[in-house]
Amino acid sequence: MYANRRLGLGESGQQAMVYFAPHPPVRQKQLNDCISDAFYRDLFMSPCLSGWDNGEAKHDYMKLCHQVLSRSQLNAVAKLREAGIIANNLVVLPELSNISLANNGTHVSLGSRKLTEAMRAGHPGFGCAEEKLIGDLTIKIVEHFLPLFVGTYSAAPYRLDFADFHPEKVLGFLPHELDYTHLRMIWRRWRKKADLNFFGYRLTPFGPQWIDRLLSTVFRLRGDWVADFRLIDYLASVMSTERSPAFDGSLGSGERLKRDLADLGIFDSKMSLYVLYRLREFDKMGYTGFEGRYYSLFESLSEDLVPAVGLQALITALAFKYQAQGRMTHAHIPDEPFIESERRQIFFGAAIGIPTFFVRRNTTNECLRTILARTKRTRASRRYPGYLRVHNEDYQRALVETLLEDAADLIEMFGLQEMLADLKARLDDPADRSATGKLVRGILADGKVRSPMQLPAEDFNMQAEHYYRDKLRRRHLAEAFEFLIEDLRALELEAMHFDGRLKQALHDCLPNRGATQLAIELQACAIAGDASEEELRRLINLMLLSIHQDLQASEKMLAMDNRNLPERNQHAGSHAINTAPVC
Repeated sequence: MYANRRLGLGESGQQAMVYFAPHPPVRQKQLNDCISDAFYRDLFMSPCLSGWDNGEAKHDYMKLCHQVLSRSQLNAVAKLREAGIIANNLVVLPELSNISLANNGTHVSLGSRKLTEAMRAGHPGFGCAEEKLIGDLTIKIVEHFLPLFVGTYSAAPYRLDFADFHPEKVLGFLPHELDYTHLRMIWRRWRKKADLNFFGYRLTPFGPQWIDRLLSTVFRLRGDWVADFRLIDYLASVMSTERSPAFDGSLGSGERLKRDLADLGIFDSKMSLYVLYRLREFDKMGYTGFEGRYYSLFESLSEDLVPAVGLQALITALAFKYQAQGRMTHAHIPDEPFIESERRQIFFGAAIGIPTFFVRRNTTNECLRTILARTKRTRASRRYPGYLRVHNEDYQRALVETLLEDAADLIEMFGLQEMLADLKARLDDPADRSATGKLVRGILADGKVRSPMQLPAEDFNMQAEHYYRDKLRRRHLAEAFEFLIEDLRALELEAMHFDGRLKQALHDCLPNRGATQLAIELQACAIAGDASEEELRRLINLMLLSIHQDLQASEKMLAMDNRNLPERNQHAGSHAINTAPVC
């Protein structure tokens, strides 16, 4: 808003706008189909500069990612042929330019103060090797619980027409993320879920657009809608190879996997490893923790993001508890590509909205077996001998039951009783309580239709764009003002303890008014986009002061925590097993 006025963008007919949207615009996708990959990189390369001091270096990195992912999607066609999903040589090749980097998600990192201090102090019982060993097992355990997040707390609703159902296009990067067996299962179930049937026969598009449009019109084939298409249309997590498992607990396992994938034409060794839950190593990041990379769009920051982070912390702490008790070791979750794919198929199936999945009856994954023992409506599959047929909804409820039983002490310690009750309510009433249900309801708010399937794909997706850019953006801004006003109230209460420099800065921001009063007065005009340049400048300065105070308070808390750490550890025991992730 400030740049629009200060730099004269509005006078020249331009407008910069910041808002959350999980998918690139429909017209940008259409343009991508018409231009070369090099030209696309010149036009639309996302800078994604967070955490980088050198913007040019990050821009070059994003160009590399675009080149690699574009060729990687093309490479996936051969895998679909090997998997038997493409049965003949009639395919519609994806464009060489891939638009998946324009998909926007949210990454949430949680760090452990105790483990970080142990690494910083050079604790003899916890170094880089132990950090990797424990961190990898934590990731494997957490991945079993990730279906609780998809569609429940974040989502990316997307409509697909009949003509979009070419497997080489709609399956995205799944051939690089799942074993052939699970890939075939998902494709069969997805075709069954979608509106592709004509007198009991499932049709898929042939290729020429005029034929596909004719079939869709004559037979009234509407396609499908997906709860979180961002997770399908993006390389969310590469699958390990037989000789290079990503999470076996050994140092350098990720680098070895990247080299293997680079040889296969799937990845590049210079890129960060794409995984759903990533270890944040002390030597690289300055702290020990984990990064959740599976979030898409939050309908509400306070109602969805806040409890999601609480659940992420709880599950991470439970994974540490399992290890402290000796209930889970790397041997309980074997490092085999098939086992890895077996647990991740549940996550991707939830993103698509497939109601069931299949697990080998004699699976060697003890963590999965423990959860399935609590799952209802599990029976032997008639189609796949030796497999169990499991309902996704029942699996999610079994995960909640596992948390209530195995993490009861952690729930009490973190004060997450209300969060668990809210999670159960979301699972029981997804249409009204889940992120997917709320986003779809907002997109269809005009009341003319009640389901995404009642609109053509392009109409629904364009309507979603408008909702993200207008109503949802205003809601997020209103929530942000609530957070800011709350912080400013606390800041004014502490103003008497400020040093002279901070008092002067606060005085300069305020034209004979209180900080809280000024923020309240500016809220309506800022959300509407009518605030003046001077009003926006005062608002920006207030935010900077608030952030400065938050940073100072955090540094004091960490310093106090570090001073008390040795005394607490005498009673708490090992650094490695007594940790609570803190944002």
